[in-house]
Amino acid sequence: MKIFPAIDIKDKKCVRLIKGNFDDKTEYQISPIDQAGKYKDHGFKNLHIVDLDGALKGETVNLDIIQEIVVKYDFKIEIGGGVRNFESIQKYIDIGVEKIILGSAAIKDKNFLKDACQSFPNKIALGLDSKDGYLSVSGWKESSNKSTLDYLKEVNNYGVSRLIYTDINRDGTKQGPNFEETNKVAEISNCPVIISGGVSSIDDIKKTKGLKNIEGIIVGKAIYDGDIKLDELVKENA
Repeated sequence: MKIFPAIDIKDKKCVRLIKGNFDDKTEYQISPIDQAGKYKDHGFKNLHIVDLDGALKGETVNLDIIQEIVVKYDFKIEIGGGVRNFESIQKYIDIGVEKIILGSAAIKDKNFLKDACQSFPNKIALGLDSKDGYLSVSGWKESSNKSTLDYLKEVNNYGVSRLIYTDINRDGTKQGPNFEETNKVAEISNCPVIISGGVSSIDDIKKTKGLKNIEGIIVGKAIYDGDIKLDELVKENA
């Protein structure tokens, strides 16, 4: 199973949000590049990055930071936040990012998702950010009024290479992932699923290993706050 340590970038800093609320964020002293270096030193191979500035503005904002991380460290990176057009996808592919996560743009326009999967085979991941069973968009600031499972059924054959399921109510809370809802998504999904939101302990990681169609898990705040030690976490890494 793949462990994805997380880096969320806002104003050139590493931050973590509580339930996606930009007004309820913790800033960390370490820079995104140095944080990536810590992950690399511990032997991690995969990295989950969110450009929070990009999510708010609807464009790639921190491309320079992400490019530096790609150049300095040999990670397999998935990146999301503000990817709303083919130009942004191409920019990330050009700097060596492995997977580009489409969220708001894909939910608002299914044809964009379909075309992106066809134009960039095996590069597109779908981010399903769910609150009380419904998808949220635009940096989680608004509800799409679309059922998460219904939407997935509609786009399941488009050719998405990876699905990232986040329970917004759990994100940043360290209350444990929503395994029940994630399992429902994984049972339907034609592609492997990454669990995101609420990871609090190594036990959460171990529990994930027995689940069907789960490719990996994203760990963020629990690392920054010291609840999960990197030496311990990397042992669970595939």
